[in-house]
Amino acid sequence: MNKDNELIWEKVSEEHIVRDEFIDFRKSAYRFPNGEVFEPFYSYSRRDYVVIVARDEDGRYICVRQFRQGLERVTTEFPAGGIERDGEAQYARNSDKAAEDALDAAKRELSEETGYTADKWTHLGTFPANPTIADNYAHLFYASGCTKESELSLDETEFLDVDLFTREEIDEMVKNGEFPQPIHVLGMLLADSYCS
Repeated sequence: MNKDNELIWEKVSEEHIVRDEFIDFRKSAYRFPNGEVFEPFYSYSRRDYVVIVARDEDGRYICVRQFRQGLERVTTEFPAGGIERDGEAQYARNSDKAAEDALDAAKRELSEETGYTADKWTHLGTFPANPTIADNYAHLFYASGCTKESELSLDETEFLDVDLFTREEIDEMVKNGEFPQPIHVLGMLLADSYCS
């Protein structure tokens, strides 16, 4: 007998609170393995995205600084962005309707957000972005030997600066809470393990 079956929550009901092209935000009720029903449980679907741990020819990390609404402050992080999808909804729930693959999205986002390109790319892994309440994934890539090829080509909602940092500077920012994206930190650590 599979012991995981004893841990599964059974969905009793589901209500879509907001369902538009950007998000499917839901309120659900679940029956626990012990038979009790819990509600409300909130979850959402958003688009999958890419994170690019990029280094220039001198080994400096290419980072962006931008305002993050959840924290209500400017933070430093690696270039990142959503994978384009076919159809009206820009998220996928148990679907594979991506209009571009993750590597193509990573190359596009690095170029648009920083003006840099790279010939050498390594896929570091694909991870659930927030498995407690979301069903989207983060695709992590390492780009090395990046060169500046163009100006930025930002979306209408993007306002950011590009900065170059040493590893020591990023480590200090992580310690001080100035580099707060955990999946971005994971990408850097994986790059250390796989690509050094």
